[in-house]
Amino acid sequence: MFNKTLVPQSVAREIQGMIQSGQLKPGEKIPSQREFSQKFGISRASLREALLTLETLGLLKTEAGRGTFVAVPSVSDAGVSGHMAPWRYSDRYSVFDVFQTRILLEGEIARLSAGRLTQLQLDKMERATQTMEDCWANQDLLANVEADLEFHGVIVSACSNAMLKALYQTVRDQVTETQRQPIPITDPERMRESIGEHRKIIAALSANDGLRAKHEMETHIRNTARCAGLEP
Repeated sequence: MFNKTLVPQSVAREIQGMIQSGQLKPGEKIPSQREFSQKFGISRASLREALLTLETLGLLKTEAGRGTFVAVPSVSDAGVSGHMAPWRYSDRYSVFDVFQTRILLEGEIARLSAGRLTQLQLDKMERATQTMEDCWANQDLLANVEADLEFHGVIVSACSNAMLKALYQTVRDQVTETQRQPIPITDPERMRESIGEHRKIIAALSANDGLRAKHEMETHIRNTARCAGLEP
C-alpha cells in the first residue's frame, strides 16, 4: 500500500486525513496498534513512528494506562491541541541542547551557503515557504512541517563545508523534532512571523550576503525556540 521508504509519513498522513474528515473524532480513542497495523498492512514499528509524529504535532495524545486519543483542539486555535508532547529524545539530549546546536550549526551553514545557491534552489525555497503558508491555513500540519524541512534542507545541500553537512545529517532526527515540537502551541501570528523569517533568509541568500543569512537563520531558530518556551 505504501512506499516502504516513506511508510511512517504515509501512514501519518492517512491518520491525519481520518482526523480531518471526522472519521476519528476529537477525544476518541484510536484503534489498538495491532488493529491499526493490520488495517494499513505495516509493521508496529512503522505505526509507532507515525503515531509519535502525530502526537508531536498535537493531533494525538497518549494517556498512561488508557491509550492514545485524538487530541481535543484548544479554544484559541481549532487546529492544534495547545499542549506540547513529551520530548522523545530526553534520554540523550534536552530540547534546549538541540535548539542551541541548531543555532550554531544552521547559522554557519547558511553563511557558507550564500553565493552557492542556484536560482532553481532559491525558487524551491520560496515554493516550500508558500506551501508552509498554504498548508497552515488548511491545517495540514504534516505537509507544513515537510515543507519547512525541505526549506532548511536546500540550504544544507548548498553548504561548502562537507563536514558541517555530515554533522547536520547525524542530528537530523532531533532537528526535525524541534521543527514539529512547537506546532501545537504555535498561534497563527507566530506562523506568519516564521514564514516572514524564511523570506528574509531567502533574501539574504539571494543577495549572496553570508553574514546576513547567518543572522537571519539564527534569529529564526531562536524565535522558534521561544515559541517552545526556551531561550537558547
